Amino acid sequence: MATPPDPAGRLTVYAATGLEAWAARRVLPRGVAVARVGVGLREWPRPAPGPFVSCGLAGALVPEIAPGAVLIPGWVGLPTGERFPCDPHLVAALVAAARALGHEPATGPLVTTPRLVTGPARREWAARGFVAADMESGLLLSWHPRGAVVRVALDAPRRDLSPAWASPGRVALVPWLWPQALRVAAVAPAYALRAAAVVRAAHDGLQVAD
Repeated sequence: MATPPDPAGRLTVYAATGLEAWAARRVLPRGVAVARVGVGLREWPRPAPGPFVSCGLAGALVPEIAPGAVLIPGWVGLPTGERFPCDPHLVAALVAAARALGHEPATGPLVTTPRLVTGPARREWAARGFVAADMESGLLLSWHPRGAVVRVALDAPRRDLSPAWASPGRVALVPWLWPQALRVAAVAPAYALRAAAVVRAAHDGLQVAD
């Protein structure tokens, strides 16, 4: 169940998957609302009424961004061509927090797509100026502008994923994908915790009033 955002304007952290929500709840202080929204917002019940951070994992689109890199985009696009700027106050607080933790974040634009971006699709989106992709942040920003994004790159052009990951349950049935599954299982929790740690480090600066 999603936690309703605080109507007084407190920060809400949105996470797509159970792993990402677990990481946020483990790292963030009590009192910060964490809502699991599902991949592509499949479990999100309503638009966000207050400031938020979309926190979790993403796919890098350009070779200079390696797995484990922190991503804090200035704006997010959709395949329709729409662009949504992230809240500059939130972005500045998150960038400063990432640097304080020893991470130089990539701040190029992110694209939100309806399906996993792998293979040639990475190059196609990179050619349009995007450095990373997810499946939720642009949709969140399209409903409410007071948001920002912290993602950590799980995969990248040099560490590509099979398109089968669009349906993770199929991966267990394909033996040649098991090495990918083992790699993802090994790094995904640490990367999700890294994204949440950036939000935690910026927590005081993110407590903005309406």
